[in-house]
Amino acid sequence: MGMVVTIDGPAASGKSTVSRELAQRLGWQWVSTGAFYRGLAYAALHSNIDITDVKALMELAHSNVWSVKMSQTRTQVFYKNHDVTDDISHEDVGNIASKISHYPEIRKALLDAQRNCSAGPQGLVAEGRDCGTVVFPQAQAKIYLTASSEHRAARRAAELGLDQEQTQEAQKVRDRQDSTRKAAPLQVPENALVVDTTDLNLDEVVSKVENFVRGKIN
Repeated sequence: MGMVVTIDGPAASGKSTVSRELAQRLGWQWVSTGAFYRGLAYAALHSNIDITDVKALMELAHSNVWSVKMSQTRTQVFYKNHDVTDDISHEDVGNIASKISHYPEIRKALLDAQRNCSAGPQGLVAEGRDCGTVVFPQAQAKIYLTASSEHRAARRAAELGLDQEQTQEAQKVRDRQDSTRKAAPLQVPENALVVDTTDLNLDEVVSKVENFVRGKIN
């Protein structure tokens, strides 16, 4: 198994952009573990499954009606063989993903598939909310990205063409759900490099993270 680098943090802290760029610089595989929850949420939404029905969600989690595939630049989600990767970024899907991620049974059901992403000889950059604490607790390098609530809302609103104030309110709810859930709450992994991205540009953040990771390689 290759080296694993984890990048955790709250919504719109820059995890996806930074981790994807880092993977490209290192020539490693990249995976967004949140795509598994968003993929399941999307499948549940479009299969008309009650998100409070844990048994039905478990069956859906193990079904072949949806799947996740990774590359150096994208973590793709397919539903009924259609690429729905762009659709899973919508806030309604994210809210459902946050709710179903509270169920320990669902987290356990998706854990093996997430960990299997590191099975190859290539290095892996994994981003999410519990990569360094739960999915890959033995990762050789752990990073935690954060940013001000206003900055994160502005970033997400610009990405999706949404109202910034509404986006910030939705993120506050999401942050509260993610940090207070009993199963794998959002938290800073032990020995992680913490980077506040509020006043840094992308290159500054990636360079800081890359230097940290290369120090672990050497």
